[in-house]
Amino acid sequence: METRSEKPILAVLAGERRDPPPVWFMRQAGRYLPEYRELRADRGGFLDLVYDADAAAEVTLQPLRRYGFDAAILFSDILIVPHAMGQHLQFLAGEGPDLSPRLAEVALETLSPVPDRLDAIYRTVAKVKADLPTWATLIGFAGSPWTVATYMVNGSGSKEQAAARTMAYAEPQRFQALIDGISSMTVDYLCGQVAAGAEVLQLFDSWSGSLAPDEFDRWCVRPTREIVDQVRARCPGIPIIGFPKGAGGKLAHYARETQVDAIGLDESVDPFWADQVLPANLPVQGNLDPMVLLTGGSRLDGAVARIRTALAGRPHIFNLGHGISKETPLAHVDQALRAIRAKGAAQ
Repeated sequence: METRSEKPILAVLAGERRDPPPVWFMRQAGRYLPEYRELRADRGGFLDLVYDADAAAEVTLQPLRRYGFDAAILFSDILIVPHAMGQHLQFLAGEGPDLSPRLAEVALETLSPVPDRLDAIYRTVAKVKADLPTWATLIGFAGSPWTVATYMVNGSGSKEQAAARTMAYAEPQRFQALIDGISSMTVDYLCGQVAAGAEVLQLFDSWSGSLAPDEFDRWCVRPTREIVDQVRARCPGIPIIGFPKGAGGKLAHYARETQVDAIGLDESVDPFWADQVLPANLPVQGNLDPMVLLTGGSRLDGAVARIRTALAGRPHIFNLGHGISKETPLAHVDQALRAIRAKGAAQ
């Protein structure tokens, strides 16, 4: 039987420092890969692909076959949770996700939950786990309640999350009920992924940076802590990574109060600063700018070296600060991985 030390990601999340650090990339399964584009053309729309367990498992494993990443992250979407809560979900070409009815206009209680919509995702997890390379860790995920709520309220993505922020100020009890509903479904969803084979979980709070400090604490930190506590009670020992994109100066508060096992840094965070302010020995994940990966050349090598140097004194999983751009040349991914995997490269 495999032990934690045989999987570098799990070793780092348990507190080990590795040289070189293990690596995976957010959105590593996706449109920059020709094999993904070929499969997508054959299988149809994005949501069709997500709910096709055979195809979704294949997509999840594609980047491991090409690059040998240390982790596979489930190919899915954070909006599967509102879909299971009863909103209609579609992805419109050139426009992104569309959820209806908008909760800015109707009450949460009018939705009829359809938890069976999660079953295909669990089948994907099980299929990936069955074919996972021995060195690789399988990461499951969900969106954090605040970020998921912004889509449910507005019915689509928005730059300032104005509809959700307004509801949170004007109707805090109603908004709290929504957050509570998302949290409850998310705990079930994450534990279902663990039961199917996920070894690590990540919570994506993509829009946490739009919240004022008190609102950040109320809608980002507290719900995340509740999810962490409930998942740990039901799934003891499962590591949880928190990724509060845009949190900036609130990162240390998030790390202390949520009690996540590791914290993801977005590309705007100075890793030297993060190393100074975050709790000692807390594993950190990140945080190469996807645009420098897109650019390549000496700037890419320099950026990799700087991050490795900054985080050499604590457990570190190398990753991007956000998802890989679909225009990223494959040769630049090769270049980045050579720099990341060079032993002793951090100075």
